[in-house]
Amino acid sequence: MTSLGIGLIGTGYMGKCHALAWNAVAAVFGDVPRPRLAVLAEASQNLAERKAQELGFARATGDWRSLVTDPDVDVVSITTPNAFHPDMAIAALEAGKHVWCEKPMATRLPDAVRMLAAARASGKVAALGYNYIQNPIVRLIRHLIDEDRTGTVNHVRIEMDEDFMADPEELFTWKSEATSGHGALDDFGVHPLSLIWALFGGVRRVCGHMAKPYPDRPLKNGGRRAVETYDIATTLIELENGASGLIALNRSAWGRKGRIFLQLFGSKGSIVYDQERMNEVQLYTADGGKETQGFRTILASPHHPPYDKFIPAPGHGLGFNDLKIVECRELIRRIHGDAAHLITFEDGIRIERTVDAIARSAHEGRWVEV
Repeated sequence: MTSLGIGLIGTGYMGKCHALAWNAVAAVFGDVPRPRLAVLAEASQNLAERKAQELGFARATGDWRSLVTDPDVDVVSITTPNAFHPDMAIAALEAGKHVWCEKPMATRLPDAVRMLAAARASGKVAALGYNYIQNPIVRLIRHLIDEDRTGTVNHVRIEMDEDFMADPEELFTWKSEATSGHGALDDFGVHPLSLIWALFGGVRRVCGHMAKPYPDRPLKNGGRRAVETYDIATTLIELENGASGLIALNRSAWGRKGRIFLQLFGSKGSIVYDQERMNEVQLYTADGGKETQGFRTILASPHHPPYDKFIPAPGHGLGFNDLKIVECRELIRRIHGDAAHLITFEDGIRIERTVDAIARSAHEGRWVEV
C-alpha cells in the first residue's frame, strides 16, 4: 500500500473527527500506511491556518476548490454542512480524487443522483460517513442474525432521539432552513437507515409522517423566523425481506443525547441495542428451560473485532471517534482494492431514495414504494 495525501474541507464537529481518524488510523491498526495530511480548507485563510496547525496538516487554504485540484491530495474528506456536499464531492471526483463525504449524501435526491454519476464516471472510491455500522457490537448483531440465533427476523424498531433542538428558545440555525434538507429525517434519520442497510438490506415501501414541534425560533439579532424543517419524523417500513418495521426520530427529545434504540424480533429470539450504551447488547433466545430464559447482556471485548485493535481487555469500551477510525481504515482498504465494510455512494443512493420516499409519503399521506 502507498501513503495517501489527505485534503480536509471543514473543521467543525465532524471535521475534527475525520482529522483525528486520519491521524490515528495507522497507529491503531498497523496494516495501513500512515496518511499524509496535505491540505486543510476552511471558510477563511486565517481559520484554515489555525486549524491546520492544530490538526497537523501541512498547508492551509481558504478556497476549497484549490484543495480538490491540489496534486498532493489523493482523498478529500468533506465535513461541511449538508447543502455543500454535492458541489464539493462532484468537483473532487471530477478532479480524480477519492471522496469521504459525511452523511447525508445530499439534501435533495437529484443532487445525490448527480454525485453517484460523478463517482461512477471517475472510477474513484466514494464513501459516506456512516460510522455507527462500524461498531463491533453492530457487527456482532449481524453475526448473530447470520448465525440464526434469533431465527427469522419479522419486526424491527429503531428510535433515534437527541435534544439539541428541544429548547423552543434555541436560536434559529441552518438546521432549521429548508436548504438543509427535510430535518430530522435526513439530518440524522439516515443513521437508522444505514443500520437497516448493514443488517438486512434495503426497504421496500414506507408510510411516513413529519412534525414541527415549534413553529418558529428566535434570531440572534432579535425577532423570530419560521422553522422550515421537521424535527420529528415517524415511519412505518416494510423491508425487502418482508419484515415490518418502525423508525421514530426526534431531535427535540429532552434528555436524549445520542440515543439509537434498536430492537429486532425474530422467530427464535430478540436483540436490543442502545447507542447510549454503545459497548453492550442484549440477546434473548427462546431455548433451554423457561425458568432460566431472559435477556443476557454481552459486553464488547477483544472477541468482537476490531475492538481488539484498540483495547486488549473486555468491558473498557470504545467511543464515537474510535468508530470513525475504523471507518477510515475500511476506506483505505477499499482504495487499495481490498474488500471493505463501507457505505459507498452506490449503497448510499438507496438510503437517499428511502429518505425521499418517506418525505413524499409524509406530504401525500400514503404508502410509497422505494
